[in-house]
Amino acid sequence: MDWLDALILGIVQGLAEYLPISSSGHLEICREILGLKMNGADSLQFDVTLHVATVLSTIVVLWRQFVPLCTSFFGWKRDSDFYYVLKLLLSCIPVGIVGVFFKDTIESFFGNGLTVVGICLCVTALLLSFAYFTTTRPELLAEKRGIEPRVKGHDITWWDAFIIGIAQAVAVLPGLSRSGTTIATGILLGDRRDKIATFSFFMVIIPILGEALLDVKDIIKGEDVMGAVGLIPTVVGFLASFIVGCAACRWMIELVKKGRLVWFAVYCLAVGITCILW
Repeated sequence: MDWLDALILGIVQGLAEYLPISSSGHLEICREILGLKMNGADSLQFDVTLHVATVLSTIVVLWRQFVPLCTSFFGWKRDSDFYYVLKLLLSCIPVGIVGVFFKDTIESFFGNGLTVVGICLCVTALLLSFAYFTTTRPELLAEKRGIEPRVKGHDITWWDAFIIGIAQAVAVLPGLSRSGTTIATGILLGDRRDKIATFSFFMVIIPILGEALLDVKDIIKGEDVMGAVGLIPTVVGFLASFIVGCAACRWMIELVKKGRLVWFAVYCLAVGITCILW
């Protein structure tokens, strides 16, 4: 992989991490188009590096909300921010279990063609459509008519956090959008649209940074964590992913508030079918 390939992959990751179109799936598609042959471990490792960049962009964009959460949690204040962080930690348990016990299985899905990506993109499209037509659309129609919706969105509960965490764990498959899956799941559970997007973006911070710390441990041991990528392409991809991610994060939060995710379902279905036929 050269620096231009890494730049393209970084831009794709920065956009697709926040938009409900699956960043891992689109990275696989780009590798196929660019003719990049990487084994599952190298592919997943580079993806984690790009994910760290978008995690940092999340912290930058949501800084005013992120700092109070850290202050409250580490200061043991027992206020609403403290319990919000506990809900985030609860949501990370399922993906942590998957990462510890099924890492080799997950790696096998990366770098092996686009069939799995296509199927998962179609599943993402169905999930986004189901959330829109059963929950979001009735809410938007009620708001337009100036009447109270039958089911008013509520704040994220402990049970909601755990279910959304299960959705995140399933979404480690390439093509199954993490943001789309978690946000759609939250909407179906009746969570407020203006709350679920932020929660979805925060909940990925812990597992991604945890995986990054494992890579740092390997560096200290003297192991080659760059794999077949190299230092310069890794840095270029990281910076591209971070810069584009800052813009995409803000955009996605507004899209969720306005309930416009259904158009991404159409996109995911079209790309998914194309991948399967490819």
